Amino acid sequence: MKILIIQQKRIGDVLTSSMLANILKKEYPNACIDYMCYSYCADVLKGNPSIDNIIILDKSTRKNYSLFFKFINKIRKQKYTTIVDAYSKLGSNLITAFSGAKYKISYHKGYSSIFYNYNIKRLENGVESDYGLAIENRLRLLKPIVKHEITDFKPKIFLSDPETSAAKQLLIDNHIDNEKPLFMISVLGSEWYKSYPLENMAKLLDFIVEKTNGSLLFNYVPNQKEDALKLFKLCNTTTQSHIYFDVYATSLRGFLGLLSQCNALIGNEGGSVNMAKALEIPTFSLFSPSVDKETWQIFENEKNVSIHLKDLKPEIYNEFDEKYIKEHTFEYYEAYPIDTIKDKLEAFLSAI
Repeated sequence: MKILIIQQKRIGDVLTSSMLANILKKEYPNACIDYMCYSYCADVLKGNPSIDNIIILDKSTRKNYSLFFKFINKIRKQKYTTIVDAYSKLGSNLITAFSGAKYKISYHKGYSSIFYNYNIKRLENGVESDYGLAIENRLRLLKPIVKHEITDFKPKIFLSDPETSAAKQLLIDNHIDNEKPLFMISVLGSEWYKSYPLENMAKLLDFIVEKTNGSLLFNYVPNQKEDALKLFKLCNTTTQSHIYFDVYATSLRGFLGLLSQCNALIGNEGGSVNMAKALEIPTFSLFSPSVDKETWQIFENEKNVSIHLKDLKPEIYNEFDEKYIKEHTFEYYEAYPIDTIKDKLEAFLSAI
């Protein structure tokens, strides 16, 4: 049996969909399970024993019709028996349709029956869920092929001993006191409207240092460095002395190694929060007011806490749509009092 899982982009999505491979390997231990994604997402899959091959769909192939159809033919020659397409865009529609697989599974859309013989309806936004709709909807994709009860569906990241040793050595080399708590700070979101205002973030970092005397590492992508420096300068001088700004991983696997050594990840909701949860690192995440809470507020408990305006002022979401809230993002960030966030953050820090 050969199975292909498709989730091409966004690191958090690719990581979350990797749980499909874990479940399928348990259901079919002798199956070959491959996973298709973009190159920048592959690092969250490496080392996963449930994934036999990572298939990269690179940009040059995606942008060239001739190369893309050669790629489709290459996939067809693999003779997959099952394709689970969690991405469900035109490119993956075509890859699946021409694959020759017996089971072609994806989400239901108005046209999806052209490409798939199993079209799964997503749960509607707003449906209450113990695990988050990002998890629930992916689990629904497995209904045609998994007959046993699914009890273990949390995404996982697998680091090698050399990777964790390299992270520990980096902390030692930079004289970071291992007797103090260490926090990874998700400085910015992936988009402007997903980033908690820097002035308020600085106040939260001052609060963390005041309460814990801990050390802080910053997580951001290279083109966000200027804003990360702004945040550093907005912090008080005591907090600045606790921030190790130059301890920065230049690769995703390097970042995962550093994250694995932290006591918690704190900051903007996004892919790094999902990675921390997959490493069993506690998280305190700040949702953008316009981001769908029901989908990504996953695996919530006392060690994974999130802040979302909908929890405090649900009436706003009855009155205004996502577009309006996004256009007024910073106004709605302020609608969640920072003192309330600090209270929740203090309880979180006490629990971990």
